[in-house]
Amino acid sequence: MSVLFCDSNSELWYDKLEELGFNVISMPYTIAGVEYYYDNGKTTDFKAFYDLVRAGEMPITSALNQTNYYEIFEPYFKKGEEILYISFSSELSGTFQFLDQAIAELTEKYPKAKYKKFDTKSISMGAGLQVYLAGKYFKAGHSLDETYSYLESITNSIRTLFIVEDLNHLKRGGRLNSTSAFLGSLMSVKPILQISAEGKLVAHGKVKGMKKAVRAIVEDLLENYNPLDDCPICIVNADNIQDAELIESLIREGLNDVEIITQQVGPTIGSHCGPGTCGLIFPAKSR
Repeated sequence: MSVLFCDSNSELWYDKLEELGFNVISMPYTIAGVEYYYDNGKTTDFKAFYDLVRAGEMPITSALNQTNYYEIFEPYFKKGEEILYISFSSELSGTFQFLDQAIAELTEKYPKAKYKKFDTKSISMGAGLQVYLAGKYFKAGHSLDETYSYLESITNSIRTLFIVEDLNHLKRGGRLNSTSAFLGSLMSVKPILQISAEGKLVAHGKVKGMKKAVRAIVEDLLENYNPLDDCPICIVNADNIQDAELIESLIREGLNDVEIITQQVGPTIGSHCGPGTCGLIFPAKSR
């Protein structure tokens, strides 16, 4: 039997994951002293989470350990199944060293099982769109090896841009030094960030003011959009529906006949980017 895995950092909505038959590895976050595991929107109270952050609670995320991964995958290895795990970017977390250790032990113990991991080199719906397209491709009757090759062919076509409202969240996560964060906040500079082809978080540009930044990422979409199978355009927001709606209206002015989905950024990723963030993920000429 063949089985598909992904993790909750792909942020594809839970109903799509259930429909496509994915096994989901839930990633943990802690806020106000309570640990949760993100369930891709099934029971998550997004407003409560972002209200706590705005009130001064600092959420933290943690990596799954080797034992966690061993327990997740052992039942499938034990049955000798064929497994494809479509993961978020290895460049953005240390958790995969523990995964690799667990898989090495399981492979030695259950040599009949077949395991492959595909690194989307992205996160949030940058990974989620790849999970979605791969799930549909596999469900159409293709093998896991064929699905892996399909992912290789599309991964550099999924472009991810996002804007953060408060630079201090990036500073706290080590993405920005204190002086840059202070000056940026003082000048209302909004950094536009991008996920690179290597799966790293990189600067795409800086714009003064959120509305100008929103227009800048929409202009990027209109310049680089390139339809891919039935891949939708995805707008994500961390409790910032106002700017998400502005993004959609600006897209519609230039591209009327496209599928657009809008959804919340989950708490695990929201712990790093902070409330007010908005982003745009779409099929493009290049990542």
